[in-house]
Formats: sequence, structure tokens, C-alpha cells
Amino acid sequence: MLLLGCKNEGKSDAVPADSSAAVVYYNGDIITMEGKQPTYAEAVVVKDGKILFVGTEAEAMKQAGEGHTMGDLKGKTMLPAFLDAHSHFINVGFTAAVANILPPPDGPGADFNSIVNTLNDYKNTADGTTMIKKFGWILGNGYDDSQLKEGDHPKATDLDKVSTTQPVLIIHQSGHLGVLNSFAMKMLGINKSTKDPAGGKYRRAADGTPNGVLEEGAFFSVLFPILGKGDAEANTMFIDKALLEYAKNGYLTAQEGRATLEQVAQLEAGAKSKQFYLDIVSYPDVALGVEEIMKSPYYSTAHQYQNKYRIGGVKLTLDGSPQGKTAWLSHPYHVPPAGEKASYRGQGVMTNQQANDYVALAFKNKWQLLCHTNGDAAIDQYLKAIDLAEKKYNYDDHRTVLIHGQTLRKDQIPALVRQKVIPSLFPMHTFYWGDWHAESVLGHPRADYISPMRDAIDAGLITTSHHDAPVTFPNSMRVLDATVNRVTRTGKILGPDQRVTPYEGLKTLTEWAAIQYFEEKTKGTLTAGKLADFVILDKNPLKIKSLDINKIQILESIKEGKTVFKKDKWAKYIFTITNATLAKLYTARSSVFLCFYLRCPLHQ
Repeated sequence: MLLLGCKNEGKSDAVPADSSAAVVYYNGDIITMEGKQPTYAEAVVVKDGKILFVGTEAEAMKQAGEGHTMGDLKGKTMLPAFLDAHSHFINVGFTAAVANILPPPDGPGADFNSIVNTLNDYKNTADGTTMIKKFGWILGNGYDDSQLKEGDHPKATDLDKVSTTQPVLIIHQSGHLGVLNSFAMKMLGINKSTKDPAGGKYRRAADGTPNGVLEEGAFFSVLFPILGKGDAEANTMFIDKALLEYAKNGYLTAQEGRATLEQVAQLEAGAKSKQFYLDIVSYPDVALGVEEIMKSPYYSTAHQYQNKYRIGGVKLTLDGSPQGKTAWLSHPYHVPPAGEKASYRGQGVMTNQQANDYVALAFKNKWQLLCHTNGDAAIDQYLKAIDLAEKKYNYDDHRTVLIHGQTLRKDQIPALVRQKVIPSLFPMHTFYWGDWHAESVLGHPRADYISPMRDAIDAGLITTSHHDAPVTFPNSMRVLDATVNRVTRTGKILGPDQRVTPYEGLKTLTEWAAIQYFEEKTKGTLTAGKLADFVILDKNPLKIKSLDINKIQILESIKEGKTVFKKDKWAKYIFTITNATLAKLYTARSSVFLCFYLRCPLHQ
């Protein structure tokens, strides 16, 4: 028998070889997340994937029984795992495979040249050649005009420097706009005579010729067919990449927050092949026609998973992006986009009657409804539609969700309370686009009130905080930091009166997020009988300076008692060497070679 050391990010020292034996976690800050004030436990006992006991270490030893394993936290912090309140799971995997053109600190996209250079380098990478072969496009994700040196969107002529013989598409960080090169526009038949599609727009030069920038429906009409080209191999790759992104950030319940029909099929295939090691909940886009999908065995009114997948309800989208200036506002943008009048307020994506019909459809069928509403005019449209649906089809405990609510007004909060709507807000905007909101999008004082977490919580609303990946990375500590601190890129505090405590910030990621999912009986707190879904942090968010929260590291993610991510650890693997020739290779100088020769299992 040989013991070989291999770098491993997916194997727990605490998980016993005998999976039926209990594990006692101790010697750390164990925050239960139960109650309105922080409560700590000395130990947690896990058995058969569930929490057996939470309490004193002495009693934990009794409850664990014979043969148990000790999980020494070594002074680190254990919490219930985070639940992803809103994002786009499949697209996280997709964007992990395309060129990263995000602005610093998340990527190299500081100016047009850096975007072009990154795309040209990407074409020759393993992911680049694979994606071009499978999809026929050169793709990049994450450019942000508000952070670019030029303060504008790249145009088709800029992307022509990447290719004049292949189509190029880059996706705005908001996920609501994109840019094509000239070859792609010609291939798609987009020219001066092309009319803007319903719910979308081709931005144009002074003479009316499209310049390559696509808004909303015009952008989605290009992106969705590209996504639909994915074969089984590509879909498996996207899911694997997405699973890792969530696991390494402590999110053990992830959301596909606006699934196309093709994506629902991808997720069902993943479930059937038992690909998922995290819980995945999807919300198909109700505007695409979902009546047949909602008859799927993966949709359960009891909110039960099959092979870690379920359909949770439906998604509705009523407007666009504030940072992209396509969100629908009740008052004009502080600085309108180029070519727009001073009265420009963005736009909705459907009529009031259409919105009313879709909301009514969800209430009639008792489907949980999540609705994308960034602008306060879109929120007004949603609230009115909910009132109409409730009068006709009201049912108890619908847990309707308001997604984003960037410009939620103070006078709209009482309606959320009356309608028992759960606001899932997006305070990460305060870091990524806070300065842009103040300077260009909204101006003061509207910018100070984006994602008003404090007022929502004080009104008694169950409130969650999300990252909307791939708009941003699913970085749980950046989410927590922004929710608590509201500090912009330039160090300004945007809306200090809307900050919350670190404990409340953790609530938005744990217990309250579990309530949003109808899963508070199994997740969200460290309570006996619930799933053993944990995250281990290197520092306690409740005991450090709040401005240091974004520096906290996720050390380990544990799903139902099994480690699914472990950071920078070395684990020992036992290999039985039966081949005498291989055995002779094991010397001080050949151990590393032998480790790889034997295909040491790495989880990265």
C-alpha cells in the first residue's frame, strides 16, 4: 500500500471511510442562524446526510455513538450553506467557457483594445477552439461600457479587429445587451433597412445604419439561437463548470432563473444522468409557453427534488438593465444614452395586458412566480398585475418574488408587504455600478436608494440578496460585503441608511433564502433534522471589521455530509500497487510522477 499526496479541492478530512458513521464538527465558531440574534453551538453531529444534533460538545459525543469521526474546525467558522436567491446556472457554465472580458478586478476588460486582444488570444485556447467548433461563433462575456476607458460600447468596427471571416458576439455584463462584428450583422441580415424587433433595439449611427450594439429583444434574438446549438458534450461541460463555480462559493442550492425550453431539457438530462452534486432549481420563462413543461415530473408542489433537480415555478421579465439604461423608470435617466432625448425613461418589454395575463396564469396554476423588475415603472406594472391576479386566483403562501428591484421606491414597499411578496434585491450593484448610478444612471438621491435592504427588512419583509451570475461572479462574500457595506469601487458609501448588519446579511443568504425556496424545513439553519449542508469560512463575518468581509475565504462546502469543494488542501489517497514495475517507481524523486501516472483524482 502506498500513501501519495495529491492536491485536492474536493475531499474532506472529516468525512469517514464508513459513510454510515457519524461526524462531530467542533472547535470553531458554529453559527446556527436560528433566531433574530446570533446563536453559537459547540458542536454539530452529522449522520446519513442530515444534522443529528446541535449543541454542546459533551452531548454531541453522546449522540454520535461509537465509531464516529471528529471534524476539527481548527477555529474556523461553520454556517449553513448558502442558497442562491437568483442567478442563471446554465449561463454561468456557458460564460465560464467563453472569453472573460469583464472589467477589473474580475477580468481584463479595461478598454476596447484589451477586449480585442483578449478575444484574439481566446481564439487559440482549448475552450476557444472548442466553442468555435461547436457553436460557430467567437464569444466573449462581461464588457461594461460604464467601466471602459472610452465610456462607451465597442462597435462592430472594433470587433472586426477580431475577425472579418467569422461571427463575433460579446455580451454586456448586465446580460441585456451585446455587440456584433460586421460579418455577424451581414450573416444575420441586419442592415439599415432592418426594423427594431418588439421589445428590442438596434443602436445606430447617425445615418441609421446599425452600429453592432443590440439591446434587449434584439440581443436575445441572437443569443438564444446560439445557446440552442449546444450538443450533449457542450451541455455537460457547461453544467460541470457551473457546479464548480457555485460550490466553491458556498452555494449548494443554485438557480436557473430564466430557463429557455432548451435549457430545461439540458437540466432534465443532467438530472437523469445524475450529474448534479448540488441542488438545482429552475424557473422556465413563462413567456415562452410553459404549460407542458409544468406537467413535468420534475415539477412538484411539494418542492421535492429528483436527482437534485426540480422546477420551482416560472419566471417573468418586465424590463431591462439599469446600468445598461434599458430598465423602465418612472422618471428620466440622469444622463440619457447617446441618441436619446432627455425624457428617456427606458422601456418595458410587454404591454400591461400581457403582464396581467402572465401573472394571472401563474396564480391560476399556483406556480411560484419570479419577476425581473429593475425599474420602478416595471415594479408598478408588476404590483398592479399581482393585485388583479390575487383578486381572481389568490392562494395562500404563494411566495411571489420581486427580482432585482434596483429602483424600488419607498412608497412601493407597503404594497410588497400587503401582497406578501419576497423582494430579492441586488445590492452588489453598489460595488460594481454604484459610482455609475450616481454619476450617470440615476443621480442623487435615487442612486442612494438602489436595493433598499434596510427599509425592506424593517418593513417585516423576508428579503434575500443575490448576485445574478453570470452578471457578476457567484461570489458569496462579495454579495455579503455589498449587502452590509454598500461601498462603491471608489470607496464611497452609497445609501448608508440602507446598510444592514452582518448577521442580517447572512440571513439573506441562508434562512430567508430557504424560505424563498419553500425549503425552510430542510435548509437555512443548523437545526436537527435538516440537511447537512454547510459552508466553512476562514473568518467569522460577525467578528471582523465589516469592510473586511469581502476578503473572507470559502474553505470548504459540504453537501449532505459530503465535501463538494475544499480549497488548497492536500489529501492522502491510498493506491494498491500490484504491478512490480510500478512499485519500483516509487522513490522520493518519482512520487510526483507516480501520482499523475496513477491518475490522482483532482477536484479543482
